[in-house]
Amino acid sequence: MNRGLGSTASRGAALLDWTRRRLFGSWSSTLATVIIVYLAARLLPPLLDWALVHAVWSPDRAAACRDGQGACWAFVTEKYRFILFGTFPAGEQWRPALVIAILLALYSLSGFQLMRGLKLSSLWLIGLVFIGLLMWGGVFGLTYVENERWGGLTLTLLLSSFGIASAFPLSILLALGRRSEMTLIRWFSIGYIELIRGVPLISVLFMASVMLPLFLPQGVSIDKLLRAQLAMILFAAAYLAEVIRGGLQAIPPQQEEAGLATGLSYWQRVRYITLPQALHVAIPPLVNTFIGFFKDTSLVVIIGLFDFLSTIKVSLSEPAWSGFGIEAYLFAALGYFAFCYPMSRFSQKLERQSAHGTSLRALREN
Repeated sequence: MNRGLGSTASRGAALLDWTRRRLFGSWSSTLATVIIVYLAARLLPPLLDWALVHAVWSPDRAAACRDGQGACWAFVTEKYRFILFGTFPAGEQWRPALVIAILLALYSLSGFQLMRGLKLSSLWLIGLVFIGLLMWGGVFGLTYVENERWGGLTLTLLLSSFGIASAFPLSILLALGRRSEMTLIRWFSIGYIELIRGVPLISVLFMASVMLPLFLPQGVSIDKLLRAQLAMILFAAAYLAEVIRGGLQAIPPQQEEAGLATGLSYWQRVRYITLPQALHVAIPPLVNTFIGFFKDTSLVVIIGLFDFLSTIKVSLSEPAWSGFGIEAYLFAALGYFAFCYPMSRFSQKLERQSAHGTSLRALREN
């Protein structure tokens, strides 16, 4: 009993010490803490009252939304299928639901590092093939669904997942190509990166949707979703290439010279010496680019594809739900935050692990 009381007391003392150091360690920290607590006390109660206490959740009570006392979450409960799955056939919506579950599982395995290396890569490859079969259908008794009917959160996750997975290796080649001693490869890489970075993503999507079919041979066509995916891959690769090039420039030239002195080939030096260190340095801007790419998928609406944000906008255009933009865009913000914040936390975890590994290597060398 005394031991339990002692441990409780020690935890309480530790909590008080943490509070004093972190929140009241200086006069400026104390002032900031007081201001934040005051604002929270003034703003949180009415916000919670509007968002939860007086909120309308059931579509059957949609008429009560017009009284303005609380949030109208009935909009979300009524339109959630369209927001999640777009216009995918109602009887087949278990397929995009399973796709979302598979992607979330793959994200979790990668983020929590439950699997690594070749096993994780193989599982991702199998998962992406299975996702393609589920979405298109036409085999194993599944009804074929044209990709114009894909939409909602499913489309956002597919575009971002396939886009990042494809753009990242391409960006590495572009970054290496821009530093290459081979003139034609260097010029091509520089021209490509500067051209893509010099135009907005909307222009690239428009060109892929409208102009690209004009240059294809007669009888050859590429569907709209694939054109949008290719445009986003090419666009993201240019930005990621500059991030990786920045990481490569941070590596001292002596590192590569040492690898050259030991007889390593160019690709061996890249694989074992320069690229791992460059990617470690570039973790924060890389993840920042990934997050921006995830949100930029909303621009595919200009070529007639409806992603997560676009389905919310379309739902608001219905007369029954017009005027509830606050709830709609707040829900959209929470949805994007739910996916972007874990990316940020994962990058911080990678940075800590890399720093810990660097410290261990330094201790061994000393």
